[in-house]
Amino acid sequence: MTTGAAVHLRVTVTDTWDTVALEAEPNTSVADVKQQALRGAMGRPVTAEDYVVKFRGGLVIDERKTVGDLAIPDGAALIVLPARRHPIR
Repeated sequence: MTTGAAVHLRVTVTDTWDTVALEAEPNTSVADVKQQALRGAMGRPVTAEDYVVKFRGGLVIDERKTVGDLAIPDGAALIVLPARRHPIR
């Protein structure tokens, strides 16, 4: 795990296409980052388990991993999107 200063993250939530600016300590879990982004973008309660996180195009399978574990750099962009795709109507 990496220790050090907090990193600034840009997290886009695709349900609203809002980008939430967050500051996370290296020991912050990806699940916590996702929860903060959803809270900031959705404006209503949502079930975090219904969403997944992508970093550098890849799915973060174990959201218990921390920002430091994944070596997420300052200024990085993450994406939070529904775990299941929605049909286009």
